[in-house]
Amino acid sequence: MPKYFENILGTIGHTPMVKLNKITEEVPALVLAKVETFNPGNSIKDRMALKMVEDAEKSGLLKPGGTIIEGTSGNTGMGLAIAAIIKGYKCIFTTTDKQSKEKVDALKAFGADVIVCPTDVDPEDPRSYYSVSSRLEKEVPGAWKPNQYDNPSNAQAHYETTGPEIWEQTEGKITHLVVGVGTGGTICGTAKYLKEKNPNIKVWGIDTYGSVFKKYHETGVFDKNEIYPYVTEGIGEDFLPANVDFSLIDHFEKVTDKDAAIYTKELTRKEGIWAGNSAGSAIAGLLQMKDKLTKDDVVVVIFHDHGSRYLGKMFNDDWMRMKGYINQEGQTAKDLVEMNSGIELITVEADVLIADAIKMMSEKDISQIPVTRDKRIVGSINESHVFKRITENPDIKGQTVESVMEKAFPFADISTSIHDLSRMITSDNPAVLVRDFKTDKTYIITRHDILKAIC
Repeated sequence: MPKYFENILGTIGHTPMVKLNKITEEVPALVLAKVETFNPGNSIKDRMALKMVEDAEKSGLLKPGGTIIEGTSGNTGMGLAIAAIIKGYKCIFTTTDKQSKEKVDALKAFGADVIVCPTDVDPEDPRSYYSVSSRLEKEVPGAWKPNQYDNPSNAQAHYETTGPEIWEQTEGKITHLVVGVGTGGTICGTAKYLKEKNPNIKVWGIDTYGSVFKKYHETGVFDKNEIYPYVTEGIGEDFLPANVDFSLIDHFEKVTDKDAAIYTKELTRKEGIWAGNSAGSAIAGLLQMKDKLTKDDVVVVIFHDHGSRYLGKMFNDDWMRMKGYINQEGQTAKDLVEMNSGIELITVEADVLIADAIKMMSEKDISQIPVTRDKRIVGSINESHVFKRITENPDIKGQTVESVMEKAFPFADISTSIHDLSRMITSDNPAVLVRDFKTDKTYIITRHDILKAIC
């Protein structure tokens, strides 16, 4: 290592490997964490961000004084922003409203412009962060969009750096690689290098409920029924990025939002490693698969980013309680479901006429209903709002539900307490969708259901 670097970009990579002890004590194998928080942007995304910028410079796609425009959950944006500062570029980033405030504030601290877009829309929707970044690329002079999802430089960065580092640090003894899957660059670039060294290395991808990866990998079917809003950040997708090479991944393991959040906190308290949400997912997934391992195995888990970006979420007890991730005494959403079979979810498609939706609500005796598009929840309608709109203009009965729908109801885990459910139900959110990940069912709970349970 040199005594000093010419600039901060020289510090990217060569991150440490740390043995995990307490949190993986039930795992028979040696478990090592590749702690990527030691990168200057506190994230593994620094590696591929710099690679994408340098390759774009070489190809002439990014010219001096240009503007980098990208859709990002935060970490890629940070890596791009750091590279932009050193190399003299401007940055405009689009992100979703589910990302932590800390991530958005961090991007702004590095001089980037950040546009927050809605989460619960299709990727093709003009409001999505994918679409907005693509539009800006066309409108802003000298703009270049890295497109981390499909840019081969993403995976190549990990083929050139992350894979070789892991091979060297384990002295070639690695038997399993465990990685959360988002853009696919980290897992596939690293896996490609490692499997070239030893084809017997198993690569396990961590997915989240609400994402399409696992079912597509196992069946080849892109099932939109698998897609719904989820809390976990940094992994899972509702489309198939080009960087996800499914032939390099041996198995996908799904992890619930609750388990991901709990193990994100546990990792800090048991190992002293302050890592982010995808690290918690990876640990939860590894523990779910521990019976597949032996004492002779060497497992490497990649920890993508830093816990400081989740201070308002997993590391905030009020937020954890609100989401139902902290177990409390008393009745829970599961008790309500068991008491009342009538709260199983009924939905209406966005292209159904308002008149037909009203008729359905009347027949089913329900006052609010989620709205779906291709069976994916994209919004909601409720009786009082529709009544108000119709009294103002009776002709809208011939329009589609999409024209009057409001935002989608929030999701909660089935273990959420009734107390926390009641706090989630407001004038803006007249209902909560409760997901039972183990049975793959969703239920709707209203203020009436809660009153019936406690009275």
